[in-house]
Amino acid sequence: MSTEQKIVPTAPSQNLLNDKWDVVLSNALIKTGLGFGGGVLLSVLVFKRRAFPVWLGIGFGLGRGYSEGDSIFRSNHGLRTTKA
Repeated sequence: MSTEQKIVPTAPSQNLLNDKWDVVLSNALIKTGLGFGGGVLLSVLVFKRRAFPVWLGIGFGLGRGYSEGDSIFRSNHGLRTTKA
């Protein structure tokens, strides 16, 4: 007996949405990490190891990731458009 798995093809729109989510989440993670790193560096070098630059950097990174993610989901890239 062989255990065969049935591969169910997904709809192209679902693939497009999954690809967009992958880009948005990885972009937000990278921006947040860069904000964290910049905040830590600024905290150590300038602000005598206070915590607010780290939180500020994380906030800026999350905000930038959200903003770019919103623009990715609002774009028509990859969608078929027809003129009536």
